[in-house]
Amino acid sequence: MTITSIKTLGALKKSGYQYKSIKEELRQNLIEKMKKREPVFEGIYGYEDTVIPDIERAILSGHNMNLLGLRGQAKTRMARMMVNLLDEYVPVVAGSELNDDPMKPLSGYAHDLIKQHGDDTPIGWMHRNERYAEKLATPDVSVADLIGDIDPIKAANLRLSYADERVIHFGIIPRSNRCIFVINELPDLQARIQVALFNILQEGDIQIRGFKLRLPLDIQFVFTANPEDYTNRGSIVTPLKDRIGSQILTHYPKDVKMAAVITSKEAKRNHTEADVKVPGVAAELLEQIGFEARGSEYIDAKSGVSARLSISAYENLLSAAERRCILNSEKETMVRVSDFSAVIPAITGKVELVYEGEQEGSFIVANHLIAKAIRTTFPRYFPSAEKSKKKESTDQVYNEILEWFAQGNSVDLFFEMSNQQYRKTLDSVVGLKTLVADLYPKAAKDELYFMMEFVLHALSEYSKLSKGMLERGNRFGDMFSSVFGSNFS
Repeated sequence: MTITSIKTLGALKKSGYQYKSIKEELRQNLIEKMKKREPVFEGIYGYEDTVIPDIERAILSGHNMNLLGLRGQAKTRMARMMVNLLDEYVPVVAGSELNDDPMKPLSGYAHDLIKQHGDDTPIGWMHRNERYAEKLATPDVSVADLIGDIDPIKAANLRLSYADERVIHFGIIPRSNRCIFVINELPDLQARIQVALFNILQEGDIQIRGFKLRLPLDIQFVFTANPEDYTNRGSIVTPLKDRIGSQILTHYPKDVKMAAVITSKEAKRNHTEADVKVPGVAAELLEQIGFEARGSEYIDAKSGVSARLSISAYENLLSAAERRCILNSEKETMVRVSDFSAVIPAITGKVELVYEGEQEGSFIVANHLIAKAIRTTFPRYFPSAEKSKKKESTDQVYNEILEWFAQGNSVDLFFEMSNQQYRKTLDSVVGLKTLVADLYPKAAKDELYFMMEFVLHALSEYSKLSKGMLERGNRFGDMFSSVFGSNFS
């Protein structure tokens, strides 16, 4: 017999069921998972040694918690995953709007029902997935929304006076009894509304228009907040902060490789029309754009740069390669450096520009970030092309390539070139394939060509070559020739 087949209070008592608070549930199930070395927040990367241990300590301490961090740091996602630490099913008094435990009833309705039916009181079962409630804090949220209010219609229909507890329409917090309740963006909640949470967090009291109810609500509170909100829109009032047991600081990925892991796990790869490969250097280059954005003088650092930027950019990168395959009737390809122009729409909508950035324009800022990412990533894979005072010529490794362009040659790389045209065009640059093949003799063919194009883009960013924007691609040529207009109109 499964536990959910128990339908009455008497049968529940015989089963040996014992009441546990939600914090005890979370604590005991966390301890079991830790003993078995099972992951608690599966799919969350980069927090293994920082945020996750802090959350586990808060759960072991029985604390309500506040997750404080910039946008796109998986705060809400981790709160939702805490549901997995609850018991699979818990019993409730049938029909109770406060999810009363049959062994420890809370509401007047449950007390009356048990008094009337005794051991024959009907019970139901609540799955862990039903034990999560979430509210986005906005300036229009009222005490009635969160706590409750007198319902005149209910009073009229039941012919009850306003002094009767049964006329109360409970808000979302009492209805979340025995649940995990999350308030997102807590500072956006008006101060007078935050005050209404004091007694719930500390004593379990709720106050509704003159009623003082002793309702020891059994709730695991999780709040989320963005540090930016503390100055721009509101703040968490001090007495409320004092009642939150643990404040846990979240953060962005600390290195490019971890960021790439997160992006590859989160991005949707539904590109069924073509097999699109992404070399490691391309994934690293894409993540570097986010890192450059977080340090850019054009972008508001207080607002943050969400991990969603990299995820959306990665999806656009794949789609650019897929679109090219469709147009050329090809079934497979590898992303190209020129495909990175497709990630600009993913950047422009996800960053908050400061005044200087607004003056430049979001498109220019996005191109600036891509250029900086190329400059930062290139020395990890190739000899530096940057000028040095210690050497008369630091470009010896690139001399053959630069001399070929100096002879008046240029290369047009169009966004929609077929794989064959793309390779043929890059092969035409004397010294380019030899350079890359010597440095990466074991590289796959497609990856070799990605690196060849990467060299051209990097040399242009280091002002060794010129790069001109064409209507449907880029033209690379000699820097001095371009200045005097011999190759560019």
